[in-house]
This record gives sequence, C-alpha cells and structure tokens, in this order.
Amino acid sequence: MDAATLIAKRIALELREGMLVNLGIGIPTGVANFVPTGMRVFFQSENGLIGTGAVPAEGMQHRLLTDAGGRPVTALPGASTFDSAMSFGLIRGGHLDMTVLGGLQVDAGGRLANWMIPGKMVPGMGGAMDLATGAKRVVIAMQHTAKGKSKVVSECSLPLTSARPIDLLVTELAVIAFPGGHATLLETAPGVSVSQVLEATEARLVVPEKVATMSVQ
Repeated sequence: MDAATLIAKRIALELREGMLVNLGIGIPTGVANFVPTGMRVFFQSENGLIGTGAVPAEGMQHRLLTDAGGRPVTALPGASTFDSAMSFGLIRGGHLDMTVLGGLQVDAGGRLANWMIPGKMVPGMGGAMDLATGAKRVVIAMQHTAKGKSKVVSECSLPLTSARPIDLLVTELAVIAFPGGHATLLETAPGVSVSQVLEATEARLVVPEKVATMSVQ
C-alpha cells in the first residue's frame, strides 16, 4: 500500500456519522474514497460545495465541478453549492466538525506550517489559516520525511499557518496526537517499530507504555 493511501485510509477511521468535513488538496482528498460503509458524511469544499463524493472516473469529469484546487470532484444527490462568503462563514463560524489538511512541517507543540516555502512561488495561503483556526478538529495528513529530512520537527522553520495546535497527525509511519502541547506517539504503521518512528522524527516524542498498531480498512 502506498503512503498516500495508507494515510487516507487511517484518517477515514476518524470520521463519524453526520460530520461536516473539509478536505484539503493532495493526500486529504483521498479520504473521501474510504468512508466506512453505511456512514453518511458531508464533505465541504471551500470554494462553495457541500456534498462532494469520490474522485470522478476517467471521462466523467465536469469542467465546472471542481474542488478548491481546481481538480474534478463529484457531487452526491442533495449536494449544495454556494458562494465563497457563505463557505468561509461556515469555516470561520466554527461549523466544521473536522478539517483534513496537508502539511509541510508539524512541530513538537502541534503547530502547523503548510502554506509556503520562502523563495518559492506560491498562490497564497488560501483557506488554510481559516480552516486550521476555525474547524472543531484539525487533522494533518503528510509524509513523515522529505528528501531524508523529518517533517515532524522540534520547531517549525517555515511560516506558521495558525498558532492553534493541531489535534492529530497521520503519516505513513505513525499517528501522533498533541495532548497538553506534547507530541505523543499513539500508533505505528503496520510493520513499523517505535524505534523506526523515533529515528525518523526530529521532534521529541512522548512514548506511552503501550503503542498500538495503526488500523486501516
């Protein structure tokens, strides 16, 4: 199983019946493909759509039906479209149960950097700041390392997205939570040891006596 699929499948287990959930660009988008059978979840795209479904099959894309990143999405029966003012009113008003975002760095205190690398062209922060601040629960989906360097760092060197700590980080190696502002190892991926996670992590992790193995569908 590739890293993106593993991460998306594990995050899908965080979904609950009736949730309103925003999915960011990249790995988070894949979470919509793994909603537990029989569960009804409402996915929101910040460009103004509630009721997004799985990525459309080849040839079934509609040029006017896209996510916030401009990529094709499907709309489920009963889906609702609205303008950006309404969309960000939902986000900033605290009406989202959960957002799943990508990340460039997450530090030992749970602070997120996910919107720019200085010196590189970027389109802007987009809705990342609003989502990381306004959603009731913030889950980050990202690979654990990049070019051999840990993305789970002692302190973010990239510009922060929000001062608010995230709630949960899921990588292809581990599930990490931040109770009391301390990075705490909850689960390791199948076939991955605690020592392997620690070796790949710059941030100091609190390791409980028992660390579960990550469950995926």
